[in-house]
Amino acid sequence: MGVHHPPLYPHGSKGWERHVGVPEATGGVRLRQEGAGGSRAQGRKRGTHRQTAGPTDRLRRALASRGRDLAMWALLLALAACTPAVRLGLGAPGTSVLELEPPATTEARVSTTAPQSTPTQPPSAERRTTEQHVRIRVIKKKKVIIKKRKKIARPKIMVTARPLLTTSPMGTSEIPKWQEPDCPPLGLESLRVSDSQFEASSSQSFGLGPHRGRLNIQSGLEDGDLYDGAWCAEQQDAEPWLQVDARHPTRFSGVITQGRNSIWRYDWVTSFKVQFSNDSQTWWGSRNHSSGAEAVFPANSDPETPVLNLLPEPQVARFIRLLPQTWLEGGAACLRAEVLACPVSDPNGLFPAAPALGSSDPLDFRHHNYKAMRKLMKQVSEQCPNITRVYSIGKSHQGLKLYVMEMSDQPGEHELGEPEVRYVAGMHGNEALGRELLLLFMQFLCLEFLRGDPRVTRLLTETRIHLLPSMNPDGYETAFRRGSELVGWAEGRWTQQGIDLNHNFADLNTPLWEAEDDGLVPDTVPNHHLPLPTYYTLPNATVAPETRAVIEWMKRIPFVLSANLHGGELVVSYPFDMTRTPWAARELTPTPDDAVFRWLSTVYAGTNRAMQDSDRRPCHNQDFSLHGNVINGADWHTVPGSMNDFSYLHTNCFEVTVELSCDKFPHENELPQEWENNKDALLTYLEQVRMGIAGVVRDKDTELGIADAVIAVEGINHDVTTAWDGDYWRLLTPGDYLVTASAEGYHSSTRNCRVTFEEGPVPCNFHLTKTPKQRLRELLATGAKLPPDLRRRLERLRGQKN
Repeated sequence: MGVHHPPLYPHGSKGWERHVGVPEATGGVRLRQEGAGGSRAQGRKRGTHRQTAGPTDRLRRALASRGRDLAMWALLLALAACTPAVRLGLGAPGTSVLELEPPATTEARVSTTAPQSTPTQPPSAERRTTEQHVRIRVIKKKKVIIKKRKKIARPKIMVTARPLLTTSPMGTSEIPKWQEPDCPPLGLESLRVSDSQFEASSSQSFGLGPHRGRLNIQSGLEDGDLYDGAWCAEQQDAEPWLQVDARHPTRFSGVITQGRNSIWRYDWVTSFKVQFSNDSQTWWGSRNHSSGAEAVFPANSDPETPVLNLLPEPQVARFIRLLPQTWLEGGAACLRAEVLACPVSDPNGLFPAAPALGSSDPLDFRHHNYKAMRKLMKQVSEQCPNITRVYSIGKSHQGLKLYVMEMSDQPGEHELGEPEVRYVAGMHGNEALGRELLLLFMQFLCLEFLRGDPRVTRLLTETRIHLLPSMNPDGYETAFRRGSELVGWAEGRWTQQGIDLNHNFADLNTPLWEAEDDGLVPDTVPNHHLPLPTYYTLPNATVAPETRAVIEWMKRIPFVLSANLHGGELVVSYPFDMTRTPWAARELTPTPDDAVFRWLSTVYAGTNRAMQDSDRRPCHNQDFSLHGNVINGADWHTVPGSMNDFSYLHTNCFEVTVELSCDKFPHENELPQEWENNKDALLTYLEQVRMGIAGVVRDKDTELGIADAVIAVEGINHDVTTAWDGDYWRLLTPGDYLVTASAEGYHSSTRNCRVTFEEGPVPCNFHLTKTPKQRLRELLATGAKLPPDLRRRLERLRGQKN
């Protein structure tokens, strides 16, 4: 994808030709110059002058000439090294800041090649190393030789730091060292920068206004609405710019850019300049300290890949401006951006204090890769050995273990009457906030239990908690290597096999709904614990090892309540996630337990600080605050094979999806605030497991618990079953319910159970009596003597048959 740029030397200029000469016999470099200044006559005059000079003068001039030629030789070698980057275009991968200033004409701001790639690629797409050819003209004894040398370009890692090679005024080469970003993001993506802090030279529409120029912002399905996928300047705008007001003196150190997010158009900027101001009136540009020229930064070559440019020299100012110089041909100057910036002290108090981001909890606020995560979980377990247990439920495709932290007063065993709850994070590897929140949550529970906090102590005493921080560790490692600001919107989302885990669970919705349409539920086909389809159990079924591990985990432990932590929005969605109407993109599709799911979703959303911020703007293209930041999953967008739906239809567990933040992979400095936003919500949500009824279904004769007994609530077409000890939990909202317990070989039992607003599950126990057939079966199986009443009843039955 090329772009048009001004030539290095305009036509008709008297500059040197772009080629490299070889040393002549004297050791110098002979350069052919066009125009009168480089004529052969002048060369002959200089040669005649050297012949008439004395021996001493000739020696001195020869030495001086040799020195000048060597310096020029070094300069031209440096120029030749930079030439390929210029000819390939500013947007080429691996290029860096160029010391060129395009002429102030609109022709220099237009590109020449149409897009050749799709906006996004699956994670399995390989990075390709391209071969570029550099032509070098070698002049030796007036004979022109053309040589072709292969130059291997860098892999496509769209990151630049400083000019790869610059020249000083004296012509010496300077190779700057790589500089890591030393400042965190200003907060364009995370919404810490408000809409009012943006300004632009022009905008095509409100939906393409400056406030939409945020890194990773997503557009809606329709172009031209209020929620488009970038800031775009008007086509007639000859000098477009996007401006951000930091509101305080700030040390700007870098810029990250993307193109426009759209399924209909290709628009991205290929090069830009950066300017700064303290009053928004007087501006100065970022300059290369070696040459003093205003820096032109390479930008994007596709719509989605983030490109980082570090400034040649950090600048302290209040305002920063991005000025697109070139962009894709046929497109517009559209971009999304993040600014790297450090706060600067204000000893005179001229500006209002910036809001502080932080937490008073002494926790490890940083991103943890696989090795660091294992180490932290081990440390928590060693710090609180009496309430923790670390175990693995399986391995990823690359062999990374899926570790779970169990926290309870009796870790390792299921206690009668104690519900099992879980949090799952990292299903999409690039949505890293959930992973870090669970690592913080286990640290917090450990510390608060040691301090004797009554709320945490009760939770750990009455509940068995399981925390799976990374369901997709392979995807996370991919995202972690790219970094929080450069991972983009999709890289690392899938597993190493290219599977989206949230579409990889068995579709149990379709067989249930077909059976309901045929009137077979619940008499012939159960409304709960639907079996896995045959196709799903085949050896060649496309089922990720991570998915199989989680399904087996669900079968082993009688989970009651769960939440699946995601990122990229601020909303809680609840089942069903799949639309009932085939091929419908979105449709309200509630479960029979819609009231419970809406209550659970509202509890989390209502205790999440960010979701309750009335001044918060929407993340991307939908304003979920209009509905309390909760939504039915299918009414948002259909997700066949989701874990939420599978959990509800295959097990007893009620599970919702929590979208934790607009930013999928927030910077480390934002983790303390994200923890404060979610800490109370994480606790309060788990406490909802006490809502409803709970009890034990026992055999009336033996007082032993009955496993797999069915608990049915009148008016709700979804049942739950008892665990192996006969205990059960049925989440219900306050009200009066007629509850029936039944089991194979037993007479059913029905009773009224009232759920109140008081905390704690309402006890609702059952004692079931065996049927005569069941008692007879058990006696015959043991070879015992039949009781008289059973023997007489059996004889009567035989007589009736005869």
